[in-house]
Amino acid sequence: MLIKYFCINDHCTRAPNFVLMMVDDLGIGDIGCYGNDTISTPNIDGLAADGVRLTQHLAAAPLCTPSRTAFMTGRYALRAGRVQVILFLAGSGGLLPNETTFAKLLQKQGYTTGIVGKWHLGVNCESRNDHCHHPNNHGFDFFYGLPFTNFNDCKPGAGKGVLVDVQETLWQISVLLTLASLTLLAARASGLLRVSWTLVAFLAAMSLLSFAAWFVPFELLRTWNCIIMRNGEVVEQPLKLETLNARLMSEAERFVERHKDGPFLLFLSLAHVHTPLFVSEGFTGKSKHGLYGDNVEEVDWMVGKLGLSEKTMMYFTSDHGGHIEEGPKGGWNGIYRGGKAMGGWEGGIRVPGIFRWPGRLNPGREVAEPTSLMDVFPTVVKLAGGALPEDRYNTSESIFKVHFFTPNFSPAGAVGCYHTGVCMCHRPFVTYHNPPLVFELSRDPSESRPLSPDTEPRLAEVLERVKRAVTEHRRTLAPVEKQLTWTKVLWKPWLQPCCGTFPFCSCEESNHTSAAAE
Repeated sequence: MLIKYFCINDHCTRAPNFVLMMVDDLGIGDIGCYGNDTISTPNIDGLAADGVRLTQHLAAAPLCTPSRTAFMTGRYALRAGRVQVILFLAGSGGLLPNETTFAKLLQKQGYTTGIVGKWHLGVNCESRNDHCHHPNNHGFDFFYGLPFTNFNDCKPGAGKGVLVDVQETLWQISVLLTLASLTLLAARASGLLRVSWTLVAFLAAMSLLSFAAWFVPFELLRTWNCIIMRNGEVVEQPLKLETLNARLMSEAERFVERHKDGPFLLFLSLAHVHTPLFVSEGFTGKSKHGLYGDNVEEVDWMVGKLGLSEKTMMYFTSDHGGHIEEGPKGGWNGIYRGGKAMGGWEGGIRVPGIFRWPGRLNPGREVAEPTSLMDVFPTVVKLAGGALPEDRYNTSESIFKVHFFTPNFSPAGAVGCYHTGVCMCHRPFVTYHNPPLVFELSRDPSESRPLSPDTEPRLAEVLERVKRAVTEHRRTLAPVEKQLTWTKVLWKPWLQPCCGTFPFCSCEESNHTSAAAE
């Protein structure tokens, strides 16, 4: 648990309120207290000055869905069958109902729990309203926000973000079939060819089907994926990004105010700074780094606006590193190699980690030991007076960072996968290493010089220890239904959350504000 590093005497035995704030795709190099001197983050820096800053804080995965799964459950996403990302809100995969989240355990301790912002861990299993993966079914009394995430299709003109190659293939097939059927029809009508009407009708039907397979799930993605829910009700479809942050901030403040007498836990899961970038009125052009810098500075403003009491523990982090391939629209990971979706490279998993709890935590302390987002689970549960599940394996004492495979960057010489927009984690997009690559991060934080027997006499000992750890890890794995297979990921109309009558789903939240009622 993290508390052993920074508690003052026995003062941490008093159960606090919790506000856990997670930014989306924020690079560790984008924050002032982590070395950035060109983006203004005084409120985040103030958290670090008043609390504890973790300098080797690691996400459990370099992607949204598996990282958040591990954060919520305190164990690697592999154990929950979730190692990739959810692509459609109307897919059937998600965080299984039998998973234990810290929110469920805090409910048992009398806490009121809420999540405001991004979920991205699924909604339904078998029907449109079963909500088996929904936050309300995972220990959260209150939910307001995005059951999916912010992605390019949510912002008109920002491009496409889901299965782009599949979309292009379906469109090309549709065009070819249409041209073929029209050509044969013209040839028959002119008498140039004797073509059966059956063949023409078949090609026309296939053309129509391929067009529908492209248009319905992909061209309407903004309607299907970009929505806002209040608990189990869809209140806006598609969402309006222009006022999203103001509404999220308002909901967070209202939740804290309603439950100020505690105890409460609020997970404030921001849509910033994931692309497509957007900012609230008053933040455009505020930074020196374009729209991305404006996003970071708005996040900093949100931190300052919360105005939390001394009996509240505040935690600030990111779900993983910045998205390098987005260029100036993506985060900066400082001196660390790699970024989002790049396996174990430090830039993809090393994230900010700041705790503030006045009177309980030593202000201004830095912790250099490796820590994990998964450590938040036992820390929060124990501070709330709860008991930890017996099916958790201790990862805090055995964090290894070796590379069994690494992504093949493209073009050659780049540090990123610019040809695909994001790095893939399977052949032929990766290089496997046997033995795995090992780096001495204290001397080589940029992971530019893998150790060899010549540079590290104890390398054989380290590799043997890694081998034993892998064997032990595999021994503890239990069979679990994969949640992100193609059959579960793909769009299913009968699972689509909808306000109105499907497929005519459309509604707008009144005055772009939200009611205070839970």
